[in-house]
Amino acid sequence: MIKFRYICLTVATAAIVSLSGCNSTPTAENPSAPAANANPQATEAVSQNHSGHGGKAININTAILSQLDKFEAKLGIPALSNKIQANRPYASPEALVTKKVITQEQFDQIKDQVTIQEVVLTGEAKDVDYMTKLGLMKGHLFVAQELLDQNQPKQAEPHIGHPVEEIYVDVEDQLNDRKVKEFKTTLVSLQDLVKSKPKDAKVKADFTSSMQAVDSAIAALPAEQRSKPGFVLQTINGLLDAANSEYGAAIADGKVAAPIEYQDSRGFVLYADELYKGVSSQVAQQNPEAHKAIETSMAELIKVWPSAIPPSKAVKTPNDVTKLVTTIEQNSQKVIDSTTQAQQ
Repeated sequence: MIKFRYICLTVATAAIVSLSGCNSTPTAENPSAPAANANPQATEAVSQNHSGHGGKAININTAILSQLDKFEAKLGIPALSNKIQANRPYASPEALVTKKVITQEQFDQIKDQVTIQEVVLTGEAKDVDYMTKLGLMKGHLFVAQELLDQNQPKQAEPHIGHPVEEIYVDVEDQLNDRKVKEFKTTLVSLQDLVKSKPKDAKVKADFTSSMQAVDSAIAALPAEQRSKPGFVLQTINGLLDAANSEYGAAIADGKVAAPIEYQDSRGFVLYADELYKGVSSQVAQQNPEAHKAIETSMAELIKVWPSAIPPSKAVKTPNDVTKLVTTIEQNSQKVIDSTTQAQQ
């Protein structure tokens, strides 16, 4: 996937970063308040109109499990994401080796994707990040609902827990900035109820409340922005990048070795597909060839997850899934690029 990154400036410890006037293109947000950087490493202030998912380095001190799963899939080490989180903080990327999280040989395979730099997103990039993380919440809840409907509360539990345990804290500052009503309590209530009384009639009502809370958070973004193909495609690319990593971590020797990761990836793809259907007619008018490629690849992707309960044998290899995701990302970028050029 082709990505264009506009780097405004890099500053050292405790430097004051002023983001106003740095953007290369008009953005939805342009904070004028300076930000103090207490991180001992440099902070990269980034404003971009293209998806930053997939190609950028991953901050091992702050990344959520879905992001760290990229390393787990790459190296084929079960539960590596959890091990990375458990050994935080890291003073340098090389600390993954000194803390014996992975070997030097393994680190050499991923070192170009590892960072401890904090990237400060602004403008549309910040909005895409916000929408993508809420999309991950939706994906988790999608698959949790399927599992509850199939009377599998034990399997549903992790997918109800991930939004509150893993993602909410990562997006909480943005929720506050956008004046979104707190809904962590709602998610925790659902999680506790499913754990203690999965057959309680209140589960359905609490689940509906949780999904509505996420939808309300998404609605904090302007409706016009949420209906623009360029914006939606960037979000889709972020969701599919996470799904690709999760699926890679789930499959071993042609079998689904990690059901939770398989289910995570299913949920992310289902929501990505739903988002694309909302803008597909616009994309078809703007770039029929790109639309056809995206639609065809998305249909093939959906087949990889025949149900929420994993099949005994993987439908496709992780490499096959990567190819489909790459096709979608490349064709999405054509639409994103043409949209950006039209606005200039």
